[in-house]
Amino acid sequence: MRNFILGVVISLLLLGLGGLAIAMLGLLPTNADSAPPRIERRIAMFAMDASMERHAPRDTNPVPPTDDNLIDGMKIYTMNCAVCHGGLDNKPSLLQASLYPPVPQLILHPMDDPEWHIYYAVRTGIRYTGMPSWSKALTEQEMWKVTAFLSRIEKLPPAVQDYWKKSVGSAPLPARPEGEIHGQHHD
Repeated sequence: MRNFILGVVISLLLLGLGGLAIAMLGLLPTNADSAPPRIERRIAMFAMDASMERHAPRDTNPVPPTDDNLIDGMKIYTMNCAVCHGGLDNKPSLLQASLYPPVPQLILHPMDDPEWHIYYAVRTGIRYTGMPSWSKALTEQEMWKVTAFLSRIEKLPPAVQDYWKKSVGSAPLPARPEGEIHGQHHD
């Protein structure tokens, strides 16, 4: 049994050293103009979810989802987020394929994460993705407003949908049927 455990430990060390050698020799691609391999996406999503589960407080949004607050959240999204995550015109962002990993298109593929999860990502950013921390640029209230908007994209009140349509000339996409997979959060 002792030899078996020693073999497992040595194998893991060799795998780790092999991976480090591959990275240090420049054998891993670093270009941002290609799709990430499936295994890389899975590991990154797992690591992000695990980190958020461990570190993100389960805060409740202190900003009520009134029409005015949701419209404010929509405006904040348009000014700060749309360039990467897609505009209210229901078209993907021009930067979608330019960043690595590709940026989730939040209007076309709304997230199904809880508000505390979305807020934490907005407030702290996400390393190695290009998602900045907005805590130095937006107030707490502004971050919660954009969170409220993002978490309700598929079920916005009629007045907010009307504002959306009047401001960009296109209406929000219809909500997906219950049970359909949402967003690009999970692989």
